[in-house]
Amino acid sequence: MRPPSPLPASWLCLLTGSLACALHPTSGWAAGQNWGLCDYVKMIEAERKQCLEETQREPVPAGCSTMWDNLTCWPATPRGQVVVLACPLVYNLFSPLQGYNVSRSCTDEGWTDLEPGPYPVACGLEDKEPGLDEQQKMFYNSLKTGYTVGYSLSFTTLLVATAILSLFRKLHCTRNYIHMHLFISFILRAASVFIKDLILFSREDSDHCSEVSVGCKAAMVLFQYCVMANFFWLLVEGLYLHTLLAVSFFSERKYFWGYILIGWGVPSTFIMTWTIIRIQSEDIGCWDVIHSSLLWWILKAPILTTILVNFILFIRIIRILVQKLQPPDVWKSEKSPYSRLAKSTLLLIPLFGVHYIMFAFFPDNFKTEVKLVFELVVGSFQGFVVALLYCFLNGEVQAELRRKWRRWNIQGLLGWGPKYPSGGSNGVTGSTQVSMLTRVSPGARRSSSFQAEDSLV
Repeated sequence: MRPPSPLPASWLCLLTGSLACALHPTSGWAAGQNWGLCDYVKMIEAERKQCLEETQREPVPAGCSTMWDNLTCWPATPRGQVVVLACPLVYNLFSPLQGYNVSRSCTDEGWTDLEPGPYPVACGLEDKEPGLDEQQKMFYNSLKTGYTVGYSLSFTTLLVATAILSLFRKLHCTRNYIHMHLFISFILRAASVFIKDLILFSREDSDHCSEVSVGCKAAMVLFQYCVMANFFWLLVEGLYLHTLLAVSFFSERKYFWGYILIGWGVPSTFIMTWTIIRIQSEDIGCWDVIHSSLLWWILKAPILTTILVNFILFIRIIRILVQKLQPPDVWKSEKSPYSRLAKSTLLLIPLFGVHYIMFAFFPDNFKTEVKLVFELVVGSFQGFVVALLYCFLNGEVQAELRRKWRRWNIQGLLGWGPKYPSGGSNGVTGSTQVSMLTRVSPGARRSSSFQAEDSLV
């Protein structure tokens, strides 16, 4: 019997496709796995080389010579004997292997076919429901399509929202500067997802376990940084809303630079630490799968902390708003500015906090499909919802757009050229407005911030 041809990389990727698809979309987090995909690939390659070396060293046998069938090395055996071996360890990725064996007989014609059948049958994979692999493949393809659509929509709307807040100088203030940084973090997160998918999934026969491209690793570092920075800027939004409600006197300019440090600086510290430790201890493949618990927690602990802190801030903000909305304050106006802020807070804070906390207290394998849908598909539309809340449905932005539109229409009808700068009518630059915010009274500053959250319904 002629020995099988060497195992192609695409076959191994297909064999372990379920695990790979489950790990790659979720940032490659695979902590707690003593043996990962790359470990099995290395083990199989080492066994293949050892088997080929034994084939070259052994004398011409009277029966069947040593044979490598892409997964198992069958030793030289006299005619008429049967060799029974345990299933390859790689099948541990899918189900326990206790009690599963494979066998071949040595005959005058050579090795017989594998018994009791091909590896998937002999090692228990066919015990699953018929069509389950196709269902999983369809699910993961739908999942990838869903978050690709979500990130594309978020990327487009956030670019428009960022351009609006940047071009209209009357909208320049600390509050909108923070919104713009949040928008940029969502844009970078979406872009990093596209880059990661392009590198990891552009070729079906790519072997990520042996990939040593610096660009591939850099893309994964960028992806991890953008994800963490996005969570930290969501935390900054929570901190800013809480500060507006809870602190009577504070310098927005000083706080703003602190927010910059939290949003962009703190994640870079964790990612640099993660990169250095990864180079020293686990420089394997494209860094898309993580086996070390230390490396996993360097990424997950800061993100979980931001989620927990944001949830606490959400509870505190609700308590403050409830107190502010108690009579007689609630009767002072037909529509209280606190009520408008409450709407935006209630719509945004749970979006980036509650569902992560809900799944954080369950085991990793609990409702994996539901968890993936929430974290990937629903999360991919988060940037789109944020752009709607903080830009397109914002009363201040809508009023400025209407004012500019009327002005452009009048100029077009009358043929006038712009006599004044296209920014705010008061002629104050963005930096001057930020400086003025630190000199106004806390009441005026807080009122301005509340009025900016108008017309969310």
